[in-house]
Amino acid sequence: MQRRTHLETKGCGRLGALAASSALLLPLAARADDVPTQPFVVGFDAISAGDTAWMLVATAFVLLMTLPGLALFYAGMVRRQNVLSVCLHTLACCASVTLIWAVIGYSLAFTPGGTPYIGGLQRALLHDLVYLKESARLSVSHLAPSIPEPVFLMFQLSFAIITPALIIGAFAERMRFGAMLAFLSLWSLLVYVPVAHWVWEPSGWLAGLGALDFAGGTVVHVNAGAAGLACAWMLGPRRGYGQEAFVPFNLGFTMTGAALLWVGWFGFNAGSALAADGRAAMAMVVTHVAAATAALSWMAVEWMAKGRVTLLGACSGVVAGLVAITPASGFVGVGAAMGIGLLAGIGCFWGATQLKRVLGVDDALDVFGIHGIGGLIGALLTGVFNDPHMSGLKADMLTQAIAAFATLAFSFAMSVVLLKLVDLAIGLRVSEEAEDTGLDLALHGEQVA
Repeated sequence: MQRRTHLETKGCGRLGALAASSALLLPLAARADDVPTQPFVVGFDAISAGDTAWMLVATAFVLLMTLPGLALFYAGMVRRQNVLSVCLHTLACCASVTLIWAVIGYSLAFTPGGTPYIGGLQRALLHDLVYLKESARLSVSHLAPSIPEPVFLMFQLSFAIITPALIIGAFAERMRFGAMLAFLSLWSLLVYVPVAHWVWEPSGWLAGLGALDFAGGTVVHVNAGAAGLACAWMLGPRRGYGQEAFVPFNLGFTMTGAALLWVGWFGFNAGSALAADGRAAMAMVVTHVAAATAALSWMAVEWMAKGRVTLLGACSGVVAGLVAITPASGFVGVGAAMGIGLLAGIGCFWGATQLKRVLGVDDALDVFGIHGIGGLIGALLTGVFNDPHMSGLKADMLTQAIAAFATLAFSFAMSVVLLKLVDLAIGLRVSEEAEDTGLDLALHGEQVA
């Protein structure tokens, strides 16, 4: 019964049609169950052209969030001498995670395995993807039976790319390039992949508990936020942190990046319906409303606290609202979205200012303060605001808290271990001379004019 619930949670609906078609095909599907439990093969006529078209667009939108959205968002906030290094880190992360996903990541995340903690090897190297034009058959995921499996694979890859890329903001301006590439690659495989399996694959242990995460509040944001906190703690503060002003390179870049993130987030959340349907439409509306509300609430709190409103604060508020609505976006209405956005703007402002000082870490671009705190707010409030008439599901705060804090603890602990291993092998931090010069010129021989 939980398997059916989880499939509906991810917007994969149409279970009646799927059950009917599964009796005809399926060398890969489990006939004994009411729905397939792993990828299987269907005829071309089982594919929805509308769903497929929408998911192709949504995938492109989510990729747009990383390249160029996140790259510009981060590049505008760092100092001039580190702009190109942040862009390069983002590009390199995209490339390395893509190969990891194709070789083994997708299979371990989105197929059933022998335990509820990790998937199997059925799709390793993607050699079992099927497209047979002559016999008009192709493979689909059991989580998205109305679209070709390569589309589902690419959509999930776009999430796998942006999650470790978010972490870059926490260690900006001080990590060696090789260490960054090694850490993010290992983290993608050993942290992101298991958590995605726990929450989004029906056989995962958090899915079995009934944890709700429509589009990645836990899998993406709590996960990345915890890793960012570990990175900031392990690397220590930047030279001069707290003693000199760190002037952002170009907040116009940050605004442009935030705008790309805002638009791309429609693919992130509405795309997680995995269909061109009413749930996707509702997810788009609540995403936009929550972002707008959080931007205003952050600006209001900033105005009261500092006596002025800043562009950086407004952009941060937008992202805070987008983060917090993500886990609830397929399960709540507009009123709840306003409430989530309101609390996200206030909570993430606190996370990026007062909590940051209490923790005493140099989280350079507030990855934990916005993504970690915003993800926790969204995950917990999903248990409060979930509308069972809309979602068809039950939710409670305890289950949501278990999922969110288990992810936070696992990600933080594993990140510390991986960072320590990378440090022992090749060293994490650049030299003091390179840090003073800037990573662009010191490591890459390039600089912004």
